Amino acid sequence: MNTQVEKLYRIAQKEERYIIGLMSGTSLDGLDVALCKLSGSGKETKLELVAFDTLVYQAAFRTYIRLVFSKRDIDLQILCGLNAYIGHVHGQLINDALAKWGVSADHVDLIASHGQTVYHAPQSLTHDHELPNSTLQIGDGDHIAHHTGLITISDFRQKHIAAGGEGAPLAAYGDYLLFSDQLENRILLNIGGISNFTFLPNGSSALQAYATDLGPGNTMMNQYMKQHYNQEMDSDAAIAQTGKPHPRLLAALEESEFLNLGFPKTTGPELFNLAYLTQKQQQSGTEDLSKADIMATLCHFSAQTIVKGIRRQTQGMDNVAVYISGGGLHNPLLIKLIKQGLPHYKITSFDALGLNPDAKEACLFAVLANETLVGQPDNVSTIKNSPAICMGKISFPY
Repeated sequence: MNTQVEKLYRIAQKEERYIIGLMSGTSLDGLDVALCKLSGSGKETKLELVAFDTLVYQAAFRTYIRLVFSKRDIDLQILCGLNAYIGHVHGQLINDALAKWGVSADHVDLIASHGQTVYHAPQSLTHDHELPNSTLQIGDGDHIAHHTGLITISDFRQKHIAAGGEGAPLAAYGDYLLFSDQLENRILLNIGGISNFTFLPNGSSALQAYATDLGPGNTMMNQYMKQHYNQEMDSDAAIAQTGKPHPRLLAALEESEFLNLGFPKTTGPELFNLAYLTQKQQQSGTEDLSKADIMATLCHFSAQTIVKGIRRQTQGMDNVAVYISGGGLHNPLLIKLIKQGLPHYKITSFDALGLNPDAKEACLFAVLANETLVGQPDNVSTIKNSPAICMGKISFPY
């Protein structure tokens, strides 16, 4: 037997597995690295976050990714090179994190890598029914495995699409296994570049759990800040809070076919971007707005899509709790607007469920890798519109 296959078999037999989950989102701020201790599988899964850090990307690295990110016309040589380069960089960042934590690589069983999304193309977004649903995450797992010496599971979204899904969001799988509750109806809201939630009905409900994208989270605000201020984000909503939302532009932004689709659904920066903003400014005659007013309007737009989505799902329900994770949690104006729009809801940080909200997505990929190794598809067979599968490709380091 190949020694690496034998090693993987031994890992699967262990009572506890130490898995590093990786997440790099559409915000391109950095790589989330979460060292998780996992035991069991399915609804018996137990997760403990051992160590976590977000390793910030260098500006030159972000610039490279932006050459291909959410663009239809790209240089294929750069895309090909970036697939290897991102894998190399992520491998080095893992090694840096382990050194910082004082953890030996020998103590780690697996890496679970989401990769860097560069294009998301479900048919519902492209309206091209000749080509199937597709999505592309780069940062090759073989490079990560080789540079760290650790078995790596990566490219999770492809199996979801192959089995009939749209490739996103995948959060429902881990959320359902870890955070379902007998009494609460839970909305696990993640505000990254795109906002999404997982709906977890209480244990006595006949409803099914599912995950859905809602619309823009931080992506349009971040794109605008980069273009007009050469900053990655509007830290503490400093600029948005000096402006005023423009009602005509806000109404135009909300006129999107996607926003009226039923749940679950998926989208990305391929739709919600600065070209979309320009189109809506022209449509509403608001080309002369101040930058601060545009930022305020974009923040209100994100908040309204989130509020309306949560209201739509939870109408008529009692005992609803909203737990927030993702970079948008650190935008005080966005969180204030969400709370104002949902005045009778319990709204809190994901900390309340015992997990660092910034680490949540990276941890969920560690859970997916754990299911790939020791779980069964039946563990997630009741999630609405999501194929019952185990996901990920396995890369050996040697």
